[in-house]
Amino acid sequence: MQGVKDQVKGYLLDNFLMGGMDQDIQDETSLMDSHILDSTGFIELISYLEEQFQIQVSDDEMVPDNLDSLKNIAHFVSTKRALATSD
Repeated sequence: MQGVKDQVKGYLLDNFLMGGMDQDIQDETSLMDSHILDSTGFIELISYLEEQFQIQVSDDEMVPDNLDSLKNIAHFVSTKRALATSD
């Protein structure tokens, strides 16, 4: 899961925080509460996750429990990938 967190963190820093700008994203930092992402940013993040990790994110999965922190994203991606390989 650490690899997923590192990749997503790099994506967020490069695309939403202009290379970091002295802001660090901790594993449990809320991406919404800390204003790293807005609703449009979440759509971009979902597209990135689907392309980068070959997963499909359904409408009912687009919730903070899955996508509002690096920890939640890593768990969500790992679960989706495990389910895909077990099918």
